[in-house]
Amino acid sequence: MKTVFSTIQLTHAPTHEISDGQLKPAVEIPSRAQIVLDTIRERRLGEVIGPEDFGARPLRRVHSPEYLAFMESFWERWTAAGRSSEAFPFVWPVRSLRSDPIPDHIDGLLGRYSMDAGTPLGQHTFEAAKASANTALTAAKLVQGGERSAFGLCRPPGHHAGIDFYGGYCFLNNAAIAAQWLRDYGAARVAILDVDYHHGNGTQAIFYDRSDILFLSIHADPKQEYPYFLGHADETGVNAGTGFTRNWPLPLGTSWEGYQQALNEACRWLLVYKPDYLVVSLGLDCFQDDPISGFTFTSDDFTALGQRLSYVDVPTVFLLEGGYAVDALGQNCVNVLQGFIKG
Repeated sequence: MKTVFSTIQLTHAPTHEISDGQLKPAVEIPSRAQIVLDTIRERRLGEVIGPEDFGARPLRRVHSPEYLAFMESFWERWTAAGRSSEAFPFVWPVRSLRSDPIPDHIDGLLGRYSMDAGTPLGQHTFEAAKASANTALTAAKLVQGGERSAFGLCRPPGHHAGIDFYGGYCFLNNAAIAAQWLRDYGAARVAILDVDYHHGNGTQAIFYDRSDILFLSIHADPKQEYPYFLGHADETGVNAGTGFTRNWPLPLGTSWEGYQQALNEACRWLLVYKPDYLVVSLGLDCFQDDPISGFTFTSDDFTALGQRLSYVDVPTVFLLEGGYAVDALGQNCVNVLQGFIKG
């Protein structure tokens, strides 16, 4: 299996995040990608290649022009306001507040285009996010070109980013961008399976009214876990998309034995839908030692996950999402990919 990766993705290097009501050391850090890359090479998964530059059009097919313009100009605006550190929002246009007209001040813009206070923006964030999106697109192109599977070593991750907002360490929605690109270049149907511990709220929202991209997510119950406000079982799509979103929210403490029941059901949906391609949002934070997880996967369970996905027998694009137990992240990631290859 080929891996796609760009060192530009390492330039987004946050030092802190706001979590549990405190300013804490960041967990979405460059070493996450580096250890995965090192393990891929150590275990000889396959060739590692750099991404192509797909330009702005695939990003515009998913994200709003206003949001992309904000991301592009953020650092210039931030420093023009006399700021130099990484940026956190502190006010949001909730409920009775207005989101339009769009504010001129950078603090208002940060609130307008964010969903949480735990995702810092820095000087190199947007360049790294674009490189991550190009990584996802290149992996999709490999599979479209005939490869059975490919791995996009995406960092920063993407599945929490919506049409016009960032959050959950995500800035551009890599899975959505890859799925839309596959549709634009010939696929009649694409499925996205999100196996991250946290619900992929951004991906769901982007495709919620569409039937040409099926979204399936297995995750911690949002009544108990981030992102809290999306990912419930009764969310199944609207209008033309009715029935084409499926969520399996699971209780904290879920083990592989409990998880695989939901996974088997999700795979049955894939067999019925018969997508031309499958995009897997490969979160690895179901691991028992992950610092922000409440599930109890072992490293061997990730091998079983990959094996189960291989039975679906659909050309598959794997894209890295979460996973913050850095020391075990490479092993857990490659276990999934090798489990898929060996079936």
